[in-house]
Amino acid sequence: MKGLDTLDWVVISAYFVILLGVAWWVIKQKQKNTEDYFLAGRNIGWFMVGASIFASNIGSEHVVGLAGNGAGDKMPLLIYELHAWIVLMLGWVFLPFYARSGVFTMPEFLEKRFDARSRWVLSIVSLIAYILTKVSVTIYAGGVVVSALLGIPFWIGAVATVALTGLYTILGGMRAVVYTETIQAIVLVLGAGILSFMGLEAVGGWGELKETIGVDYFNMWRPNSDPDYPWLPLFLTSTIVGIWYWCTDQVIVQRVLTAKSIKAGRRGSIFGALLKLMPVFLFLIPGVVALGLKMQGKLDWNSPDEAFPVLMSNLLPSGLRGLVAAGLLAALMSSLASVFNSCSTLFTLDIYKKLKPNKPEEELVKTGRTATFFVVGLGLLWIPVITRLSDGLYEYLQNVQAYISPPITAVFLLGIFYKRINANGAIATLVGGLIIGFSKLTLEIMKSSFSEGSFLFNLADVNWLVFAAYFFALCVAIAVIVSMFYPAPSAAQLSGLTFGTVTAKQKADNKSSYTIWDIVASVLVVLIVLYIMISFSTLSL
Repeated sequence: MKGLDTLDWVVISAYFVILLGVAWWVIKQKQKNTEDYFLAGRNIGWFMVGASIFASNIGSEHVVGLAGNGAGDKMPLLIYELHAWIVLMLGWVFLPFYARSGVFTMPEFLEKRFDARSRWVLSIVSLIAYILTKVSVTIYAGGVVVSALLGIPFWIGAVATVALTGLYTILGGMRAVVYTETIQAIVLVLGAGILSFMGLEAVGGWGELKETIGVDYFNMWRPNSDPDYPWLPLFLTSTIVGIWYWCTDQVIVQRVLTAKSIKAGRRGSIFGALLKLMPVFLFLIPGVVALGLKMQGKLDWNSPDEAFPVLMSNLLPSGLRGLVAAGLLAALMSSLASVFNSCSTLFTLDIYKKLKPNKPEEELVKTGRTATFFVVGLGLLWIPVITRLSDGLYEYLQNVQAYISPPITAVFLLGIFYKRINANGAIATLVGGLIIGFSKLTLEIMKSSFSEGSFLFNLADVNWLVFAAYFFALCVAIAVIVSMFYPAPSAAQLSGLTFGTVTAKQKADNKSSYTIWDIVASVLVVLIVLYIMISFSTLSL
């Protein structure tokens, strides 16, 4: 890899000056209460909501890992980047229920729909999930990127970036996160877009790339007999994980809850869905380009996860290299900032405030700041385990999420669509699902210690996509069956919280919160998703 030169450093320095300037401006504005600190006063416009959704989702693990998929023959995992249609579900299906209930967090919504037990379980599961996935993976990927770009040891790069991001997140709260993420989204799209364009030009164009690698390489749909990525379990599991991540996960949903109205929140989700279509072209294609250049003898790298940084450092001229490097740093910092703020929100409002209900608002804000340090420390401790689960960073992320998401997705979907589900059904699903999911994850980590052919080895060896699909079906069954043994929730408890109990006024308010153009934009997103799915299939190849 080529190092950065003076002009690159000027560009990176300018980016940090602007970023920290905005953060400082926000920090100087007093955070009066928890609504100001955790939800930016619920006064953010649709553009910033959408940009924040995109920036929260696209971290270094996406930039490095998705390009690695493109370079490492893992094209089926592209389906996780086609979840723009699920982002639309957040705005059209879930947001009205969240906004009407006036909640700060997803566990708080479960308490309103079911009871306090569900809130406790989801709070704890969510914090564990963030440490196993978002915090540790983002720090790990960020450490790799920073050490490669700056030529410093991995741990120094990882800790330094965490410290800088944590500083403005802790001091500025959600408002600082949203404003800086808007800048970071622009820098990331601009930098990666230039790299994709120049990469295709260097390899000889799209036609030459397909000829070099072979058209079959681009097929994302493999037969159900495929041992790694059978198409039906892949589609089902990716949808289950997608609904959990985009529609029920605190990090993403917290962005739409900052909106000034349901209309702004929905438009923010539509804008976020449009932006979500970009990673295919911004990160996956550069990975495929890096493979094509390697096959042409123009580029060399050892691991697929090195594809993006090596392509960037060798292909781009001075200055542009600094811009893309700033984009990578932006991706890392925006994801970390999002997770830090959401973790502190969950801990403070769903755990600490429940234990200490009489604490003043200032004390709660202070507690939220303190909680961040502990989450970061646990994330750093988990990093060594990541490499034992998968040889690809992005696949590890989807793998772990497939074991965490089924019970949560089942409870939220049934909770909104089926009013007969009660508190006992929900808690049985969440607790039972937690035990099953983490048992499978533990078996997978310990797989090498079991004798081949034994029951535990075979259980650990079950394809994660197949397991998650059956796991979700089991969670739905648990919720429905257990609920039938106990009385149905009262009409007063369910008012406005399920489709079957929405009042006429609430329906009218929701209908007035969108226009024909919101519908047209949403249909356009769905059509683009379908076009990409067909383009990366044997139908068009």
